[in-house]
Amino acid sequence: MADTKFIFVTGGVVSSLGKGIISASIGKLLQARGYKITIQKFDPYINIDPGTLNPYEHGECYVTVDGMETDLDLGHYERFTDIKTTKANSLTTGRIYKAVIDKERRGDYLGKTIQVVPHITDEIKRNVKALGKKNEYDFVITEIGGTVGDIESTPFLEAIRQMKWELGSKAVSVHLTYVPYLKAAGELKTKPTQHSVKELQSIGIQPDILVLRTEKHLNTEVLKKVASFCNVDMDCVIQSEDLPSIYEVPVNMQNQGLDVAILKKMGEKLGETPTLGPWKNFLERSKKAKKQVKIGLVGKYDLQDAYKSIREGLCQAGIYNDHKVVLTFINSEKIDESNIEELLEGQDGIVICPGFGQRGTEGKIKAAHYTRTHDIPTFGICLGMQMMVIEFARNVLGYTDANSLEMNEKTAHNVIDIMEEQKNITNMGGTMRLGAYECLLRQKSRACDIYKSEHIQERHRHRYEFNNKYQSEFEKAGMMCVGKNPESDLIEIVEIPGLKWYIGTQFHPEYQSTVLNPHPLFVNFVKTIIENKK
Repeated sequence: MADTKFIFVTGGVVSSLGKGIISASIGKLLQARGYKITIQKFDPYINIDPGTLNPYEHGECYVTVDGMETDLDLGHYERFTDIKTTKANSLTTGRIYKAVIDKERRGDYLGKTIQVVPHITDEIKRNVKALGKKNEYDFVITEIGGTVGDIESTPFLEAIRQMKWELGSKAVSVHLTYVPYLKAAGELKTKPTQHSVKELQSIGIQPDILVLRTEKHLNTEVLKKVASFCNVDMDCVIQSEDLPSIYEVPVNMQNQGLDVAILKKMGEKLGETPTLGPWKNFLERSKKAKKQVKIGLVGKYDLQDAYKSIREGLCQAGIYNDHKVVLTFINSEKIDESNIEELLEGQDGIVICPGFGQRGTEGKIKAAHYTRTHDIPTFGICLGMQMMVIEFARNVLGYTDANSLEMNEKTAHNVIDIMEEQKNITNMGGTMRLGAYECLLRQKSRACDIYKSEHIQERHRHRYEFNNKYQSEFEKAGMMCVGKNPESDLIEIVEIPGLKWYIGTQFHPEYQSTVLNPHPLFVNFVKTIIENKK
């Protein structure tokens, strides 16, 4: 434990400044210098996890390999650094309080009065330290959700104050704030940053490094002013301007010496500045990619963050195919027979998105029918795959009432059935089939050719599954079940070999797609679309 160092990333002034991107960038830069890192997220809300939250509330729910439903920032951490996060990388106020209450009920506290300090703060500190100790990381980067001054994040900030006091130079505070530009006055204003730092100081935390989010370039005078008013060294005031892509942030942070500032504060050796070669190659390719490919996302959540990992996975795949992917959201609730042609017109490929519940499902089924009968490259993910299966059962096998038990409990042809182990579950949170599972691919199938392997592992988040009693009927009619879990026999992948690209996966490939290791299914999907366009 003695060697692990801790970096705490907080935010001030307003939320959504990009603490997750800065945390991921710090991780990337330290990794490039040969350090073993991990990144953790503290979410101040009282939900145990975001699994039961509406995507409109919180964006997509990201799933770790060990089946933890987490905040979408963990997706950024993995995409930037290729680390695998786990349950230990995501903590909410709800989980902390639940752990303390469970201990109190067991009698672990020997009759003591349970208080925020020391019991809640000790539990937070225990989780931060345990993450460093367990895997012998050089650095644990901890991002605190919300904004300084929020009531909810106070216990987390108190825990950080204590850790900084206990660990000295082994703990560094990075504070991200906003420098607004007032158009009427033609001026950049540093007062919000000063107030935010003052707020942090009133809790007992002096930030070591300030990252200033800004839409305009900050000159040296502004940086000097912030440094002197906030008691921060001049070389520890970094500006984070708006950039065309989030993937340019690590390079921008490196150019300004963010990693150097952190290492100096911690008394670490600097060595040579890493080149970030493969990362810069990716950025070069993205700048050179001028040709466009249009992909429609058929789903029910009209919100960028609801399909964050899918969007990123497709855009990365585009760059590796030297094309820019232009994504269009197509609301599945608005799709009907009269407008489907118009809504899907101009799209080179279609992704039928995941989701839960009945709303918008009939539109997804109509989209699957249109793309199948017009041979438009189509990728169905989780519920998207299930909609492809239902469409095929209705229009090819002739079961006009075919459905999923999730949508219609009385259907005579439940081609999508509830999983055996899900039948008697009453609690909704954290009880689905979650996390990474094995999948065995059929030799010579399209999927097997794409993966170049028969054995794969992918992450899941679902309660319902393909009903295996229909498998032979589907295969006779041309929809092949080419991926299976070797233990449960659960169908993981369906494909129609007779079409250009028509594949559905029960799992979520987007959770494994990263900047330097894009997912083969996305890469091949985009490649096929480009060839099809020609």
